[in-house]
Amino acid sequence: MNKFMRTMTAAAVMAMVGFVGQSMATELVVVSWGGAYTASQQGAYHAPYMKNNPGIKIINDDSAGSAVAKLRAMKQAGNTTWDLVDAVASDAMMLCDEGLIDEIDHNSALASAPDGTSATDDFGDFIVSPCFIPQIVYSTTFGYRKDKVSKPMTSVCDVFDLKSFPGKRALEKKPINNLEWALICDGVSPSKVYDVLGTDAGVKQALAKLDTIKNKVVWWTSGSQTPQLLADGEVVVGSTYNGRLFALIEEQKQPVAMLWDWQVFDLDGWVVPSGTKNKAAVMKYLKFATDTQRLADQAKFISYGPTRASSAPLVGNHAKLGIPMAPHMPTDPNNAKTTLLFNYEFWADNRDDLDAKFNAWLLK
Repeated sequence: MNKFMRTMTAAAVMAMVGFVGQSMATELVVVSWGGAYTASQQGAYHAPYMKNNPGIKIINDDSAGSAVAKLRAMKQAGNTTWDLVDAVASDAMMLCDEGLIDEIDHNSALASAPDGTSATDDFGDFIVSPCFIPQIVYSTTFGYRKDKVSKPMTSVCDVFDLKSFPGKRALEKKPINNLEWALICDGVSPSKVYDVLGTDAGVKQALAKLDTIKNKVVWWTSGSQTPQLLADGEVVVGSTYNGRLFALIEEQKQPVAMLWDWQVFDLDGWVVPSGTKNKAAVMKYLKFATDTQRLADQAKFISYGPTRASSAPLVGNHAKLGIPMAPHMPTDPNNAKTTLLFNYEFWADNRDDLDAKFNAWLLK
């Protein structure tokens, strides 16, 4: 009996130790964009890291779309509750200038390439800010319902053609990209778009063009919304990130086609909020999550290109579908015949002003 009791007591103690160990795990709140994109990070980064580091628990928060405002509010309140944020390059530049995110010593904090190339050289020009750790190259482009149009959509300006392509459109509820497409489709040379957009007359011209379809627009704030709107047949065409459309078309087998014309190339990456209480744990995670293999692994789950030069040759087939991923990348020559490179400096300098003008226009 005593032996039995001792055995039971030992088992109870071990169970309690295990429980306490789990309860004392460091929780990292990682903010991203939700949907297929967060799923790709979970598969490539989070799950493998937590498996190898049982003392870490990653909590996904899908509110990256409002990260700028929330980080400003956290700073003002003196209470930073996020540990790591996935941000577009222009937001990272602006947040860095405002002192809301930490600068990174890329070479000391991040892994070198397998051949010894430094992180700085491996990422190259994609390091657009001292606070920014590049992760993916992606594009914002359009998908359309093949079964709801009389002919294929081939031009981004078809989005503005309500006569040939009637029905609702889905556009992001912000000026970025919408103003550029509006100017292109109002006759402005793509090479002059940012020159024109830098003037009051240019902004008015872009908004006037958007006025022509305003009453047919469903505005989205999360990248997962357009795929759902397309799947439900609530819109004929909609903008979103190319990886979301890949998931909709190839994984969900929806009757949707890509419209690559004048896709807007952009960068996305990690930023560390100033004031995080888990800085050491975050930096350890980042060294793993941004190494050569991990960035290549993300391309197994979603059609975004890795930002390390050493990762590109390692991009293979989709983890579940088994199809080659290279043809689905926005940088594939067949998809990149007409592209617009997002102007990070322009938007970092003009974001607040154009946000205000765009939001005022929305209310009219």
